[in-house]
Amino acid sequence: MADDTDSSAFDAPRSEARRRLLAGLAAALSSWPRRSGTAAASAAAAGSRPWHHLPDGTFRNPPGSPERGGTTGDWLRFFLRRLGPQPSRPTLPAGHVLSEAEALRELEAVRDHDSITWLGHASFLIRLGGRTILTDPFLGERASPFARFGPERFAGPGLSPERLPPIDVLLLSHNHYDHLDLCTLARLGTAGTTLIMPLRLGRYLDTKRFAKALELDWMQRVSVGGLMVTAVPAIHFSKRGLFDRNGSLWCGYHLESGDGRTLLFAGDTAYGPVFRQVAPSFRRPGLALVPIGAYEPRLLMQGSHCTPEEGVQLGRDWGAARLCGMHWGTIQLTDEPPFEPPQRFRAAAAAAGYEPEAVWTLAIGETRLL
Repeated sequence: MADDTDSSAFDAPRSEARRRLLAGLAAALSSWPRRSGTAAASAAAAGSRPWHHLPDGTFRNPPGSPERGGTTGDWLRFFLRRLGPQPSRPTLPAGHVLSEAEALRELEAVRDHDSITWLGHASFLIRLGGRTILTDPFLGERASPFARFGPERFAGPGLSPERLPPIDVLLLSHNHYDHLDLCTLARLGTAGTTLIMPLRLGRYLDTKRFAKALELDWMQRVSVGGLMVTAVPAIHFSKRGLFDRNGSLWCGYHLESGDGRTLLFAGDTAYGPVFRQVAPSFRRPGLALVPIGAYEPRLLMQGSHCTPEEGVQLGRDWGAARLCGMHWGTIQLTDEPPFEPPQRFRAAAAAAGYEPEAVWTLAIGETRLL
């Protein structure tokens, strides 16, 4: 529970894993474009500031990460498509969303076992090492600051916030509306919950509602009742208002239970070399939750979202035994057909040598044993 939190690892900024990451990032500085700031690069190489921390207090992606492309006109046309008349809701494949009653039955059937339940998009209910963990709970109707305007979900959620079991650990990856859903958070019971989030995310929500609230830098970790949670790098950005771009950090999480069972929640991310660099510092995840949607137009999305094929490669870089696709099938954020991602994901995983049973694309509300 929250009062079992051991913050000793969180308070040790020079942990071995963190040292290895900074050394790897410093070694890659020579390949980073000069326009990213030679002063910051020199400081990071000297060890005075991590590479992803900029002098003005904002953050940036790891060296070698892809950058978002496209002209101003490309982006304008993209946003106009989002603002204009939207196509009708897609026809859902049979079984794509379980009824709440069925989702509750599946969850109850594995109550005493490690498991995951997909609630849609990047929201998972995870049972690991006797702890109940919730990731990026977007269970509302729109990923938007407006009640009647903005991207609207077309499927799910698997469970309403009120039907979720008590949450021991809530993991937030960044501040975008489809991941930090304040309406959902307001409906959660959080009195016994430890909130874990990346640096400077706490400004966007009422942290006093939680038993404990911790902000982590990349490669910092905290133990919650024997569950080790480490914030790991992601390739993305943050922005929630007009003037706060990259003012808070973004991340994924590596989880390890006391009995050695491991899980990776990759967060919202593009693909780059940083995953190969940090993976040796961790035990290989038994299951990696990897993003596989929101990737078209590719030139615009390449710096913030994985393709299904890149999601598979991300899991391979971490050495994951099994893969589960997320960030698809819930809300239409970009231009690809909404049910294309799982087909490409399974094909790419098979080509990479994963057996079919090691590649999961769940129904919303579905529970599987770990």
